[in-house]
Amino acid sequence: MSDALSAEANAGVVPVREGFGFDMEALTGWLRANVDGFEGPVELFQFKGGQSNPTFKLVAKSGDYVLRRKPPGQLAKGAHAVDREARVLGALHRQGFPVARVHGLCTDDSIVGSMFFVMDMVDGRIFWDAGFREVPAPDRWAYYSEMNRVLAQLHGFDPEAVGLGDYGRRGNYFERQIGRWSKSYLADEDAGRDAGMDRLIAWLPTAIPDGDESTIVHGDFRCDNMIFHPTEPRILAVLDWELSTLGHPLADFAYHAIMYRMPPDIVAGIGDVDPVTLSLPTEAEYVAEYCANTGRDDIPNYDFYIAFNFFRLAAIFHGIKGRVARGQAASAHAAERVAAYPRLVDLAVDAMEACR
Repeated sequence: MSDALSAEANAGVVPVREGFGFDMEALTGWLRANVDGFEGPVELFQFKGGQSNPTFKLVAKSGDYVLRRKPPGQLAKGAHAVDREARVLGALHRQGFPVARVHGLCTDDSIVGSMFFVMDMVDGRIFWDAGFREVPAPDRWAYYSEMNRVLAQLHGFDPEAVGLGDYGRRGNYFERQIGRWSKSYLADEDAGRDAGMDRLIAWLPTAIPDGDESTIVHGDFRCDNMIFHPTEPRILAVLDWELSTLGHPLADFAYHAIMYRMPPDIVAGIGDVDPVTLSLPTEAEYVAEYCANTGRDDIPNYDFYIAFNFFRLAAIFHGIKGRVARGQAASAHAAERVAAYPRLVDLAVDAMEACR
């Protein structure tokens, strides 16, 4: 999906979709009791896009708010953990990190039908184009530097010191992740096997760099998951924390940096252009800036981290391919993911070859 189509499909709000409405009287009562300064009445809208956790805009006399809830219906255990999102947002907001302020978490299903939390509405700009072509060319480098700085800031927090010491498992991050996604790939016979994936599964466990690290990681740090100031290259809020956990910071950084190699029709990326022509830093310059921001001399075996992230994405898309084959997914979006899967495998293999 192109950046323009992604923006059109995911940006803005619409009337609440059928099956997602809830008792506004009960919600208003909860808001009065839990949101400082709240004053009704309140109007409800639903954000567009395919969030796994439905997200709503609340327009009240006292201001605008955002409500994120678990989806209705039966859910897999541990899935759609909006309480984890609320927890990490609260912890990071107290440290001055750019996230929305959380007003409260409600675990009482009787209010809106499932667990939810309410946070401030942050106004600003979301960029779906990783080339930042919407801003003047001389300013684009500053937007990249801001993303780099904020991710480095996140990785600099001591999880214990900010109250997130038990937010995820520590240690052996790559071993666990490679094992998980390899098992998923091998188990899905309907999606078939791929020679490139088989090579990656054999190679990745043998190539894990020395030096284990554990920090707070976002898990999906892309330009379209952050809100920038209306006119400045400054991030006001990082969004979509549902994949956050404790993990290896270089896995998190490399996932962000694969935008340099990612075709823009798969996920926000600039893999089809020379970044210099867009007045952006090169990939090497961007890596060096992250190293400077985090006190590293360099990132040895950098392409391993790139290969790992393309492999992980390929495994996810392979799972979608299996669901399509079983008739469990038939959307145009799923078809696009199936078509993109071989290219992700090739990109992972390219990075693997660069390590040798």
